Amino acid sequence: MIRCFAFALVLPCSVSFAQSNVTLYGIVDVGVNYLSNAQTGHTSSGMHGKSQVAMMDGGTGGLQGSRWGLRGAEDLGGGYKAVFNLESGFNMNNGALGQGGAEFGRQAWVGVAGPYGRVTLGRQYDEVVDFVAPLLAAPQWGGYMVEHPSDLDNASNTRRSNNSIKYMSPNMKGFTFGGLYSFGGVAGSFGTNSIWSLGASYTGGPFSIGAGFVNARNPNTSYFGSNPNAGPATSNNLGSVGSATTAQSNPVFAGYASAKTLQIAAIAANYTVGQATFGVAYTNTRFEDLGSSSGPNPFHYTGTAYFHNVEVNTRYQITPTLQFGAAFDYTKGVGADGHSGAKYELASMGLDYALSKRTDVYSLLVYEHASGTDSLNQPAVATITGMTPSATSNQVAVRLGMRHKF
Repeated sequence: MIRCFAFALVLPCSVSFAQSNVTLYGIVDVGVNYLSNAQTGHTSSGMHGKSQVAMMDGGTGGLQGSRWGLRGAEDLGGGYKAVFNLESGFNMNNGALGQGGAEFGRQAWVGVAGPYGRVTLGRQYDEVVDFVAPLLAAPQWGGYMVEHPSDLDNASNTRRSNNSIKYMSPNMKGFTFGGLYSFGGVAGSFGTNSIWSLGASYTGGPFSIGAGFVNARNPNTSYFGSNPNAGPATSNNLGSVGSATTAQSNPVFAGYASAKTLQIAAIAANYTVGQATFGVAYTNTRFEDLGSSSGPNPFHYTGTAYFHNVEVNTRYQITPTLQFGAAFDYTKGVGADGHSGAKYELASMGLDYALSKRTDVYSLLVYEHASGTDSLNQPAVATITGMTPSATSNQVAVRLGMRHKF
């Protein structure tokens, strides 16, 4: 409200009232996980591991990462409004900030929305997350453990795009599309550390389809190094080889930190029949021009390494409060320098029971088998997303959890 008492004596004054709203929201997801084989380290005699029981936040082993956020809108008139979203991830186990310690690490953006779409600026999701992920098993019912190995295609939004501008179209009879560009910010080199992404989706009756594409230059820094705790280009932000007393991290693709370009292409479709929904998806993830200065290259890789991934999934609403889901995921890697690469086969199922509209309890069972040679130039080990990699080619994970939304 603008007060005009003094100025009204000498100047005409108009008063306007803008409608605005701010919503506080959040999710807390916590549970107990059993892991059949968790690496404890490796020596010249081989990998070492033990079974593990631990309490874990939903962001590592459950349905959704715990978070709280603020979203709001202000009416600007003429069908336009200012919009924003600030979203902070945290760990339910100890209250620590998620996303490498970022205060609003999940999302932080502001923009304008109107009849012709929405333009936003800040830390945002790419278009694989927006258009493909909603049709996969993980976001629908399975969570992070059900995701493709180490979330290699970012279908579970493990990574965000900083310094980005994004456009999302309005819904046009079921069709939507969008695009994102993340500025690298390197003086004299417009494309260095940049990210661009495109996507589209269509929903008509029982059928839905979505597609997305991501291109990231110097991904060790721009894509995998987008959190505050990330290291410089001389560090490996994709993962680690571990040691005699520490487990490896993301052995699926940790060896490819020197890629000059990362490309992800993804497509997924769902079809609903009665109480059942069936889905299929394909993604292709490529680490190109290995051996560049983008990151460390301890195995002296050159050329391109890539992954084919195929997922089939289903979910069935047994009763209004009880849902069952099952999925199978197959990943075939093609290694750099002519190496055969690794294969990962993941089978999963889950039950979710709603205690109310905002609170549910759930159980998950996941099994993964690995074969071939992985990115760390070793016999591939099972690597269930969010869990400590196995010391062998097999791994089983079980979770009992509870989720509350507010």
